[in-house]
Amino acid sequence: MPAHARLGRFTLLWLACVLVAVPAQAAFGYRDKSWQGTSELLAIAQKKLGNDHVRVVEKLDYDELKPADGVIVLHPEVRLDYQDISAFLRAGGRLALLDDYGTGAPLLEHFHIHRIPAPTHPAEMLRQNPQLAIAVPAVQQVAGYEQGRHPVVAKVQKLVTNHPTALVHPNLTPVLTIPAVGEPDATLAVTGIIVNRGRLFAMGDPSAVINLMLRYPGNRAFAEGLIDYLLEDDTWGRRSGTLYLLAGRFEQSGHYGGGSTLTQDLHDYLGGFLEMLGDVHRDGLPDTLALILAALISLGGVAWVGLVSTRPYRRRTPRYAAATPLVAQGGVAGRAAVLAAPTTHRGLALLELKSALEEGLVHRLGLDSRVATATLLSGIDRQNALSRRSSGELKQMLDELKRVEASVTASQPVRVKQADVDRIQKQVFAILAEVDEHLRSAR
Repeated sequence: MPAHARLGRFTLLWLACVLVAVPAQAAFGYRDKSWQGTSELLAIAQKKLGNDHVRVVEKLDYDELKPADGVIVLHPEVRLDYQDISAFLRAGGRLALLDDYGTGAPLLEHFHIHRIPAPTHPAEMLRQNPQLAIAVPAVQQVAGYEQGRHPVVAKVQKLVTNHPTALVHPNLTPVLTIPAVGEPDATLAVTGIIVNRGRLFAMGDPSAVINLMLRYPGNRAFAEGLIDYLLEDDTWGRRSGTLYLLAGRFEQSGHYGGGSTLTQDLHDYLGGFLEMLGDVHRDGLPDTLALILAALISLGGVAWVGLVSTRPYRRRTPRYAAATPLVAQGGVAGRAAVLAAPTTHRGLALLELKSALEEGLVHRLGLDSRVATATLLSGIDRQNALSRRSSGELKQMLDELKRVEASVTASQPVRVKQADVDRIQKQVFAILAEVDEHLRSAR
């Protein structure tokens, strides 16, 4: 193998080893000393406040927050809890949210702060790149007179942005502005006082404070001013609080002020569920969960194939050779099967008993089969075939059966209980038996 080829292969192998040996770190990491980390911001905070008053955390525990504390959140990748953050700010806490394309928008919208695109033609930019627009301190005006800059940018002349977004709000104080040409100027950062105690600072460019950008004097002056703004003494006294630093994906726990209600617990569960759905929608299923689901689906498929392939064959009788069901047969058997079916209306059974009763009486008394009911009853009375009591029960039963027959013929709803069928059946058999006894005694 030629020497230059061996050298090229050795170089590629060395690069691969280096890439594997150096662990990848998430952007905005406070311990990350690379160009995209924020270790310089951490160093500035520790120098100004002391190590005991600066905490880099991966979980924001609202139970531990005090009104004198400050919080910096860079590019969050979790949904921030509005209820607890709002309570923290109302109590006097201070929050700085620096976010461009993370998940901070819902929290900002609760405070009526909305994201808009940054200007496409900034008045000044770095290296002629519109994504590196230059922001300048916003000049506050009261009654038409300039009142100077906000304390956060008191020592800032220019700030270099990095793919920023702009913010709009009708009332909050603008802190940084991106001048534009041929389009309105855009607000990069705003701040406001919450219930005359807390402070909320929002900025559309967290990359302005990464290590690469803090080499610019304006960006470093801004970082120092922001830290001072979050923990400086208030009108009601010294704060001496702790500055909590968070970035990217972190956990949230507890409730500001301690304790929780059922509504807060449900809100937490719902928020966690929505966050999980958002993660799945954005990143897809986790590898472990996807592997488990694939294994379960595979096992289910194998089990189904096994059950189908080992199931014994059932010999089925051809339809042309199958026996005709009783309900499809004619004659007495078919009629009995229809009347005995669970879905058959009980009114049909009563009509069958009425027909059997009338036919039995006509046959026993030797009357015409087409005789009317009134003639049938008079013939029974004339021959004294029934006692007076039985004759009255017969008339009452025939009237009841006529009403059922009229309803069934007119397709009108009629309610017939099983007890009614049993009662009339007994009466029919009793009347026919009494007529038979009368005829036998008459012979």
